[in-house]
Amino acid sequence: MQTIRRGNERGYADHGWLKSYHSFSFAGYHDPAHVHFSVLRVINEDRVAPGEGFGRHSHRDMEIFSYVLSGELAHRDTLGNGSAIGPGRVQIMTTGKGVEHSEFNHSADAPVHFLQIWLFPWARDLEPRYAEKDFRDVDKRGRLCLILSPDGRDGSLSLAQDAFIHAGLFDAAERAELGLETGRQAYVHVAQGSLTVNGERLAPGDALMLTGESGVTLESGENAEVLVFDLPVLT
Repeated sequence: MQTIRRGNERGYADHGWLKSYHSFSFAGYHDPAHVHFSVLRVINEDRVAPGEGFGRHSHRDMEIFSYVLSGELAHRDTLGNGSAIGPGRVQIMTTGKGVEHSEFNHSADAPVHFLQIWLFPWARDLEPRYAEKDFRDVDKRGRLCLILSPDGRDGSLSLAQDAFIHAGLFDAAERAELGLETGRQAYVHVAQGSLTVNGERLAPGDALMLTGESGVTLESGENAEVLVFDLPVLT
């Protein structure tokens, strides 16, 4: 089964300094039909104005990662980490027993455009952990590059969940396939541009949910940047 969620069907919040689209129920936006997909709990497409950001706040019992599309996001946390995350650099944080952090756009004139993504972990009260890594465009060009996995295979970052997350860049004749094993399902999120996924044309912000399918095929991209989540079927 394939189900499309169009980008204009998502929740939306305009806080002035922050404009955010919510793929799943979040904060003041609640949609009983879109609370989570498998262990994927949040995809927020955020745009943060210059000189603004998220003050210090706490999280626990979530796997949280950021995927920056443009601009630069400064991260600080109570684990002692501090860095600037730009396009191509992925950060992952196991919040577990509890972590406080802040995220800020220090630019005087350029907004930050990024995806904030949360997944349920496989256990509660894990030890908090943080990691980050650059994934080059050449590694994502015309293919699906594994950026997060349970065991850190193939140079990916590790996260505490049975989830495999790929990123890809596609144009013209570039094409990629991802097989799905029995008991797995996929969520495809188009971050930028457009492309065809399993015969469905998707635009920026669109998603395709696949359950009971044997695989994912991506093709006919136009400046497309996409995330593909290989997730367990929950019982």
